Amino acid sequence: MSSLAVAAAALAVLFLGYRFYGHVIQRLFEVDPQRKTPAHTEYDGRDYIPAKNWLILFGHHFASIAGAGPILGPVIAGMVWGWGPAILWIVGGSILLGGVHDFSALMVSIRHKGKSIADVAETTMGKTPRLIFSSLIWIVLVLVVAVFAAAAAKTLSTTPQVVIPTFGLILVAILVGVMVYKLKFNLVLSTAVGIGLLFGLILLGYYHPVNASFHFWLYVLFAYAFIASVLPVNILLQPRDYLAAFVLFFGLLVGYIGLLLTHPAVHTPLVVSFSGTKGPLWPMMCVIIACGAISGFHSLVSGGTTSKQLPNEADAKKIGYGGMITEAALAVLALVSVTAGLYWKGGPAGLVYPELMKGGNWIATFGKGYGQITKPIFGALGMLIGITMLKTFILTTLDSATRITRYIGNELFGERLRIRAMHNPYFNTAVVVAVALYFALGSWQTIWPVFGAANQLIAALVLLVVSTYLVTTRKNVWYCLIPGIFMLLTTTAALIWEVSRFFPQGKILLGTVGSVLLLLAGIVVSNALKILFKKPVAHEATG
Repeated sequence: MSSLAVAAAALAVLFLGYRFYGHVIQRLFEVDPQRKTPAHTEYDGRDYIPAKNWLILFGHHFASIAGAGPILGPVIAGMVWGWGPAILWIVGGSILLGGVHDFSALMVSIRHKGKSIADVAETTMGKTPRLIFSSLIWIVLVLVVAVFAAAAAKTLSTTPQVVIPTFGLILVAILVGVMVYKLKFNLVLSTAVGIGLLFGLILLGYYHPVNASFHFWLYVLFAYAFIASVLPVNILLQPRDYLAAFVLFFGLLVGYIGLLLTHPAVHTPLVVSFSGTKGPLWPMMCVIIACGAISGFHSLVSGGTTSKQLPNEADAKKIGYGGMITEAALAVLALVSVTAGLYWKGGPAGLVYPELMKGGNWIATFGKGYGQITKPIFGALGMLIGITMLKTFILTTLDSATRITRYIGNELFGERLRIRAMHNPYFNTAVVVAVALYFALGSWQTIWPVFGAANQLIAALVLLVVSTYLVTTRKNVWYCLIPGIFMLLTTTAALIWEVSRFFPQGKILLGTVGSVLLLLAGIVVSNALKILFKKPVAHEATG
């Protein structure tokens, strides 16, 4: 099977989904370009600031949602279940579920003055569901921090050539931020300088690798997450997200150009197994591949920062729905990179897909596949460029998730439960880092399915919360309710499967976390059902 044909078909369907189904969802929320957004009505010069151009906001939004998930999930799923089920879930999930989830979370937040989805839950369901929802979000974010810190430390310890570009990019991002925001340099010139310095760092790292152990890098990364998450957002986060978006767009474009030039055959079987090492195809594949198809983390970005910066409602579809579709295109590239760029068996040493995955180094596996596809363009540097591209977003996710967890912790433990110490940002962040570090020091690969299920549980609950909003405003609820029910069944089944394995294996903490998630979700769902069946469900879409 030609990898080029697979990728081309997937991209065509994604485009059609954005063009037509995205328009249906846009009409459902009655997007009005004349209505002022919270960025204007709630402007405060700090959080509520309209972006100068929708492309700038798209870059920030995409850099925030596109962590390692859309790459690591497909890399794992392709080996366990095969490329066929994986690509169907990526394409179909992103159009019918993920795009709807991201866009609806953005629009509902806009309709509630830019408030978070947890605040919307209180508006539509009451204080108790909101408290439970905040607890779920805090747990999920801690798992995010733990998983991505451990995955990054694993790569730094096994691929020492990426150490210099990984940490050097932080300094480059600060420099670009100073050039753009302080010195008022030309945006194109500043971006070109940043990209040029990044390639210089990649070359420097190639010739001067830095070796250290997994545990050393893990502690370094958690120290970085602590510092970065308490710094003012305009010092590091804003310029780094801006530059990181360009890095990813460049890597995405070159990856597909490389695929056009090399167009290797897909070596991985269409279907490997319906019940693999990670569990049954359903529900486990739908939680292993999270960000590439649907991710609850996206709603925290859509309703947390993006809704406060959206300059015009006319741009909501491009950013909310379009951001998800673009991420799906990244997931497709990741899947093709490892299933066609690498060999299933009998290939050259160091390029056999299952062998590379045995050590749990998923990032390096993607890097090698990406390197093979882009070899005509980058030569021997392709692998390092692919890994550096991915590492850029792991660091983005790491400190962004730590920062958001601090916000949720302050709100949940400080304001709601009145634990005074949690109002202190340094103590609050230290708690987040300590709990995440505890998980990361354990069998961190085991955390990924738990994180995936918890993350998808957030997505299911967000769709149910949006459904309560739609039913109270007498709009067609089925576009969100059906995906919400599907994701609820999927994540519940996945968590039950995981919990049933954790306790017999002596993994008491992970089993307890899974059980708590199920209990908390049950409370939120019961409250949502009361709202959904309180009034007749509208059957006509408005707009």
